[in-house]
Amino acid sequence: MRRWLRIARFLPTVLTGLLAIGPALAASPAPTPPAPTPPMGWNSWDAYGFTIDEADFKANVGVLATLKRYGWTYAVVDEGWYMADPFGKTLAERQYLLDGNGLLVPVPARFPTAADGRGFKTLADWVHAQGLKFGLHIVRGIPKQAVERNTPVAGASFHAADVADTADTCPWDDGNYGVRDTPAGQAYYDSMMAQYARWGLDFLKVDCIADHPYKASEIRQISSAIAKTGRPIVLSLSPGPTNLSHAAEISRYGQMWRITNDVWDGWTFPHEKPGDDFPYGVRDLFDRLPGWAPHTGQGRWPDADMLPIGTLAPHPGWGEPRASRLTAEEQRTLITLWAIARSPLILGANLTKLDDATRALITNRAVIAVDQTAKDSRPVTDLPAGFENARVWLATGAKGQRYLALFNLDDKPATLSAPWEKVGLAAGRHAPHDLWTDKALPAAEAMAVTLPAHGSALFEVK
Repeated sequence: MRRWLRIARFLPTVLTGLLAIGPALAASPAPTPPAPTPPMGWNSWDAYGFTIDEADFKANVGVLATLKRYGWTYAVVDEGWYMADPFGKTLAERQYLLDGNGLLVPVPARFPTAADGRGFKTLADWVHAQGLKFGLHIVRGIPKQAVERNTPVAGASFHAADVADTADTCPWDDGNYGVRDTPAGQAYYDSMMAQYARWGLDFLKVDCIADHPYKASEIRQISSAIAKTGRPIVLSLSPGPTNLSHAAEISRYGQMWRITNDVWDGWTFPHEKPGDDFPYGVRDLFDRLPGWAPHTGQGRWPDADMLPIGTLAPHPGWGEPRASRLTAEEQRTLITLWAIARSPLILGANLTKLDDATRALITNRAVIAVDQTAKDSRPVTDLPAGFENARVWLATGAKGQRYLALFNLDDKPATLSAPWEKVGLAAGRHAPHDLWTDKALPAAEAMAVTLPAHGSALFEVK
């Protein structure tokens, strides 16, 4: 009885403390999402395909570090870092390297700092020392070699045979089996993400998961495994086109997801087989991005794919080594569209061969600010006569200013003119400022601009 009396004596103090803590907990800010703005960076695929090695990666990251002040932050090693022979025609020839728990590891002959079981820890530390963030690409699933060896799952009682769905393979990549939606499957992804967190990973691009096929269970498993690490790793899901019907689900688990198949350096591409949409051209994005506009923001970013500009060499992921085949106007249109739609901006160029024209495109602070800070980005519908081959997008800036993007999809120059209210702005006089040329235009009661074939303009309008 005396013990309960002592407890009762302290209850008012305890309750007072709890009441004081309650408002503080309610007022505590929500955790910052891994990608509060559209991620910006560089990925090795468009220039190096499977073949990127440590020396080439560091050379590109060295240039990326000089671009960090413009927002370019992530340095991503794309597919193939675990292949002893990235030029191999078959899975056996490519020779995937695995550890004793069935997890892919970098090949030391290509990534010397990975020797002695260090994985990517040393390289990630070096990237971080440049003020940048480190990313990797994987294909979903468990390597077939792990299943053949029936390797144990780290930290669990399961083995690879318990994990693998051998009836599920990626239609266009023969390296892995799917992962079962079971405790064994979750344990395998938990072990994988725990290793990546130990390495210091900041960005993970997972392929063969967002479309053809859409693998909801593996998206959820990977997202859950990342959360368990406690490390803020951006989850990027590929390829597209992700179906709009999956918007609510995929945005719950990923920070960015591809809304297109692979975009390469052409305005349009012929597609000979029914249902074949590879590769996408820039023109195709004008049909894909509008539907995703309502799902953009709050740390979730529909991804229009990488920017195939600059030099795509020495071993691009598709086609022969080359300078981007997009015209100068098409390259500006690509970046204008990605910016106004607030897509992630991931460079594909070989940065060691960065030319002045490409550098100018990717260091325009005003254009980048549209991508990083705008809100309410949307296409304008019900355009007036004369805009049949044009597209118009609007967005609102951080200080309430309006951004207006105009695009000429025609194969010949076009003059676009209309009262401001016909392109979504308030009626009256407005003074547009050209964000590409940094030139202020006279105030007027209507807009008028002449655009070259496949050209664009981006204005801040006051």
